[in-house]
Amino acid sequence: MKKLTTNGQKWLKIFHLFFIALWIGGAFSLNLKQFFIHPETGDELYGILSTMEFIDWYVIVVGAVGALLTALGYSIFTNWGWFRHRWITVKWIILLAGIVFGTYPLGPWLSGMTELARTQGLGAFHNQTFQHNQKMLMIFGAIQLCTILFAAVISVLKPWKKKPIAN
Repeated sequence: MKKLTTNGQKWLKIFHLFFIALWIGGAFSLNLKQFFIHPETGDELYGILSTMEFIDWYVIVVGAVGALLTALGYSIFTNWGWFRHRWITVKWIILLAGIVFGTYPLGPWLSGMTELARTQGLGAFHNQTFQHNQKMLMIFGAIQLCTILFAAVISVLKPWKKKPIAN
């Protein structure tokens, strides 16, 4: 397969960094909202959760999918490859696990909370499903943020040496 030129690789890096920034920034803002914003009315609760859902769909999902596509570009069109270095393998695991985990439990938990807030207002805080989803989002949303931050750190530090070639 033909490899990107140096200039092409720079553009790929720019796009990759942009999408990673979206993903991390969106995850950071969702975590801040759920830990530090406390609504006083049902409309405020619904508004906060609606904006969180908007950030999820239009910032986090776009960032994660863009990161996946640009990572594929790196693997296919540069010499970095798919699993040439351990840190790349770890990044692939984090990327794919983050997308799957964000799509299945995290997204539906948030959507469920938003719907309960729409129909029940502040009474949603007394709903067991809402309480469960809120607790799970607080725990696993924070873990998700930490893992994607870790992936960004290892991208810069490249901590593990090249995998040894098997005989």
